[in-house]
Formats: sequence, C-alpha cells, structure tokens
Amino acid sequence: FAVQLARSSDLLLEGVDRVLAALETRAKEHKYTVCVGRSHGIHAEPVTFGLKLAGYHAEWQRARRRLVTAREEIATCAISGAVGTFANVSPEVEQYVADQMGLAVEPVSTQVIPRDRHAAYFAALGVIASSIERLAVEIRHLQRTEVLEAEEFFDKGQKGSSAMPHKRNPILTENLTGLARLVRSSVVPAMENVALWHERDISHSSVERGIGPDATAHLDFALHRLAGVVERMNIYPENMQKNMDRLGGLVFSQRVMLALTHHGISREDAYAAVQENAMKVWRGEGRFIDFLKADERVTLPDADLEALFDIGYHTKNVDVIFNRVFGA
Repeated sequence: FAVQLARSSDLLLEGVDRVLAALETRAKEHKYTVCVGRSHGIHAEPVTFGLKLAGYHAEWQRARRRLVTAREEIATCAISGAVGTFANVSPEVEQYVADQMGLAVEPVSTQVIPRDRHAAYFAALGVIASSIERLAVEIRHLQRTEVLEAEEFFDKGQKGSSAMPHKRNPILTENLTGLARLVRSSVVPAMENVALWHERDISHSSVERGIGPDATAHLDFALHRLAGVVERMNIYPENMQKNMDRLGGLVFSQRVMLALTHHGISREDAYAAVQENAMKVWRGEGRFIDFLKADERVTLPDADLEALFDIGYHTKNVDVIFNRVFGA
C-alpha cells in the first residue's frame, strides 16, 4: 500500500506542476490587467487579474510542498513480525526490502505501519482538493452572464445545454467542485483508521482498499482537468473594465475618505460624507466625483479629488507581490 501511494504521489505531483505552470503563465500574461476586487461578492477596490492568479499560484506552491511531505511520510516499510519485535525476522531483511522498494524503514511498527501517516496523507489530498474547488468556484463566478470576466474555453460544436442552444455552462469547473468533495470524503475515514486495536486489527483494511485508489485517481483526474481549464481559459479585460466602471468610481471611496482625514476631518465625518454621496451613485443619480465636488463637507480642491481616482495607486505594488510569488 505504501508503494502504491508513493507512486500515486509522483503522478499527483505531475498534475500539481502542470497547474502551477498554467497559473504562472496566465498570471504573467495578465499581470497588469485591472479588474475589480470583490469582498462579500460586492465591488471593493481595484486589483489585477494577474494578482488573482498569483494568489492561487502561491497556494499551489504550498499544495506541492504538502504533497511532497505527505509522500515522504507515507513511503515507509515494515517487516518486523507479528507484533513488531523482529522475533522471527531480522531487521536486515526489512532494510533490504525497503531499499529495493525505495521506501524508508518504519522506526517502530506493530504488525502494521501506524495509520497516522495515512491520515496525514489523505488530509493533504483533501486540502489540495479544496484548493481545486476554490479556483473552480472563482472561475464559475467570473463566468456568470452578469459578470463574464473569464470563462471556460468553449470548443467549436460544443453544447452548453441540450434544451437551450445559447448556453455556455461552466461544466468543467462544476465537475471539479464535485470531484473535490469526493476526494475530501476520504479524509474522515482515514482519520478513523488511526485508532487500531493493540498491535493489529483489520478495520482499516477495507477502508483503504476503497479510499486509496478512489481518492488518488479522482485527484489526479481533477488536477489535469483544472490545468486544462486554466491553460485554455478565455479572459475578457474589456468586461473587467466595464464592470469596474459600473459604479461610477465608487471603488475609490476609501482613498477619498482617507484623504479627507489627512485634510483635518474626523474619520467619522469623512466616512459619513463619502458614504452619503456613494449611496446616490448606487441609486443611479449621477457620478461619484461630481457629488463629491458639490459637497461642502468635502474640502479637498477639485484637482486633488480627481487625482484620487487613479488606478495606478492600486497597482503600484504589483511587482513587489509578483516577486514574492515568482521570484525577482
């Protein structure tokens, strides 16, 4: 079982590396492609699409390290006798077999390898599956008709719906969300396998026969499917700009509020003035900057106000973040 999981890990690492390569390529491609950041699903402040993908790349770097660690932990060998005392077999035999199979020797075993190792392994797979789902859900949200900032590649002749010919559904990322649930379903049984009776029972065996091949095969398939989605993903900078412009400059509200506080207004009064004018824009009554200029509480000169509506203010540290993720 240890050999099977170790070999499966090598295949999974290939999938993780493909995801990392795809994310790096697309992140650098859209390093300065400005889009709106969202908190609670609502427009917040400007970011870049490259920064979004760089964040996922950093997460997948951690995923890779977890998988490498999990592989090291799972790849152990135990041939130590009925209760682990080497009474009827020499430790040299165990060492020889371990060397031949590319495994480490289990320092202390019973009749079986302690199952905390397996629990850690499947937990690592579960976390990686959650990272798959997080990226898949982001793409699904960005593909919504009202947003359409990115979408899965749509092949010529592909059908989105058997009933509605106009549909372009995010079927691959929906599938990935489901696959992630399947992989995570192996984590709790693996945890429950840790508590075996004394020096051996076989309550874990039937569980591992199921979760071993199922979790690794599902995750391997999901990794390559996710990599393909990222590699071929359609990205629409024009729609990103259009969506960011929908609120007429409200994405700069925090900067206006801070500028007012630096100009001697209390934070509470600055917040109230900015929010009141922002709500007018939400109601479709006009442009944010026009309302600010007409408000006597906003004591900043018009030129200073206009300077606050500068996208470059929000993208000035993109290089710093990219260097942290990808290196200088």
